[in-house]
Amino acid sequence: MLILLEDKIATPLGPLWILCDEQFRLRAVEWEEHSDRMVQLLDIHYRREGYKRVSSANPGGFNDKFRDYFAGDLSAIEKLPSATAGTSFQRQVWQALREIPCGEVRHYGQLAEQLGRPGAARAVGAANGSNPVSIVVPCHRVIGRNGTMTGYAGGVGRKEWLLRHEGYLLL
Repeated sequence: MLILLEDKIATPLGPLWILCDEQFRLRAVEWEEHSDRMVQLLDIHYRREGYKRVSSANPGGFNDKFRDYFAGDLSAIEKLPSATAGTSFQRQVWQALREIPCGEVRHYGQLAEQLGRPGAARAVGAANGSNPVSIVVPCHRVIGRNGTMTGYAGGVGRKEWLLRHEGYLLL
């Protein structure tokens, strides 16, 4: 059985759940009011009976890293280890998201092209939307082709805040 160590921290954008495994690899990061989505993804990826959530204070020091990020040390979360389930394609998309530099954005078509699948912008969008490790796997750095703020599971307002925080100048 997969043991998930969990804690919740206060951020400028509201409470944030941080879950990692016993090897201190992130498995889920989600805003409190969207914790039902997090549970659904955990159930899909690990089966409801295949994992157990255990309360743990600052597991792996992740709380400190996220606090540093929100305090302005944007590099604090860049190299945090994660271990996500998902399909091979989803994991490829999530890895490509981690390669988007802080302060920059891409659109879905650019990511699809980067992955060698130029017609797969919608599939990239679906994989982006099922990212279980938000912020660290920066799905907020993906915008519409015309520069519009497309959906973000944490809400478009949070997406805009995160992009501004990282130095991206919104139109």
